[in-house]
Amino acid sequence: MSHYYRLVVSCPDQVGIVARVSSFIAQQGGSITEASQHSDLETGCFFMRYEILADSVGMSVEALRASFETVASEFDMQWSLVDTQQRRRVVLMVSRESHCLVDLLYRWQAGELDCDIVGVISNHDDMRSLTEWYGIPYHHVPVDSENKQASFALVQAEIDNARADCVVLARYMQILPPELCARYAGRVINIHHSFLPSFAGAKPYHQAYQRGVKLIGATCHYVTEELDAGPIIEQDIHRVSHCHTPTDLVRFGRDVEKSVLARGLRWHLEDRVLVHGNKTVVFS
Repeated sequence: MSHYYRLVVSCPDQVGIVARVSSFIAQQGGSITEASQHSDLETGCFFMRYEILADSVGMSVEALRASFETVASEFDMQWSLVDTQQRRRVVLMVSRESHCLVDLLYRWQAGELDCDIVGVISNHDDMRSLTEWYGIPYHHVPVDSENKQASFALVQAEIDNARADCVVLARYMQILPPELCARYAGRVINIHHSFLPSFAGAKPYHQAYQRGVKLIGATCHYVTEELDAGPIIEQDIHRVSHCHTPTDLVRFGRDVEKSVLARGLRWHLEDRVLVHGNKTVVFS
């Protein structure tokens, strides 16, 4: 597998950013294998993602970061430069619905997700045998409705112990407390089983059925303190009609949910998602 350095930038837009960054990389002998740029004309912000062949640079990612500081300060950049050989550590969280967990574990084993899945946390024990079959630690942390704070303190401890870079709510049917959302801001990904902002909250397929919609969908988004309102990463839909029941909508929705979540997670792991306020730029 090829070895890359990945540069991601957001900054105020102005003339010369692409030329300056490209020239800097060329001066280090770097070969740019993928380049994406976007200018938001309404906000005056600029976004960039470059993949650079690591062997062409001839220096460590730490040394390249130090050299790039001068360029970053010139343009007031928010930026990151990562080595793709340093795999992200991912924790999955699930309740009793298995389809998203099963799909992610299969894709991970098949090499479709460039990460290490280092644990699964659940408020039920149903998924233990499945998880442990993959050789992944399983942590059963029941959520006490009378003392959720203590339960989520244990959840946080498990995430911290796993040294997780990313947490994925793969149909984890609990609301994370605000302090947990803040602690892992921009690193918690959720799949919601509706086309947000429509039908937020509980039983969205039943809400959709009652409304008589002709399209249902699923939304992969970052978790914030406001329920189902974080920056959207990916969405997709499935057409339905008057003859479909709520059970049909749930069945159709499962297929959409797992594909949307897998795409969203993969793009996050590949640094293709840049958060801009409550929106995202996705270089997919």
